[in-house]
Amino acid sequence: MKITKIEIVTRPNKLEELKEALNAIGVLGMTVSQVYGCGLQKGHKEVYRGQSYDINLVPKIKVETVVCEVPVEKVLETAQKVLRTGKMGDGKIFVFELSDAVRIRTGHRGPEAIMDIPGEKPEG
Repeated sequence: MKITKIEIVTRPNKLEELKEALNAIGVLGMTVSQVYGCGLQKGHKEVYRGQSYDINLVPKIKVETVVCEVPVEKVLETAQKVLRTGKMGDGKIFVFELSDAVRIRTGHRGPEAIMDIPGEKPEG
């Protein structure tokens, strides 16, 4: 079974809607980071105390998830449906094929490392 990592970089105000949509299709595990970047937007100008400054990096979020059971195409379609406004700054999605994954606690490798273990409850 193939293991795929999907990185989604988009607007911070879309996080909750994206998380709910991904959960609804079976994507449960994800890592979210606050990031800064620029693409076609090239940033913008801001004025602070009368001085104009170029702000080259725009605040974004990066959502990373690894899937093997949920089809990659379904994740891509779902993310695009939620995130597409048609305006610059909607973001990018990157897809990586992974050679392996390891669940540190159990030593499980490959798809077993990222699958839910039936009957197991998270601590805390």
